Amino acid sequence: MFHMLTCFNLRPGIELGAFRSALADYTAHLQALNLVESNSPIGQRQSDTIMDTDDERHHQYFTTSTFRDRAQVDAAVDYIKAHTEPGHSIHHAVYSKVQDPIFICWQDT
Repeated sequence: MFHMLTCFNLRPGIELGAFRSALADYTAHLQALNLVESNSPIGQRQSDTIMDTDDERHHQYFTTSTFRDRAQVDAAVDYIKAHTEPGHSIHHAVYSKVQDPIFICWQDT
């Protein structure tokens, strides 16, 4: 499996519920096109524990997208870059709600 961790903050005035709903719609859209396997629940950072050692980033929220393989994730990227509808609007409904996103990818070994 191939995974993408998304670390992000919400833009001022954006409620977590609105982001969660937009992400669910986007994930369902990509699943219908066979471009993603799943998306994890949204996690909220708990930086007040000694186990959190990342002092470089101050993101509040996280979610992980899971893809079958690299080919599927590359196809999803191509779809996003094409800016075709309805995908463009559905992606924008998610991406416009976040700020400072960081994406980290890895493949299971």
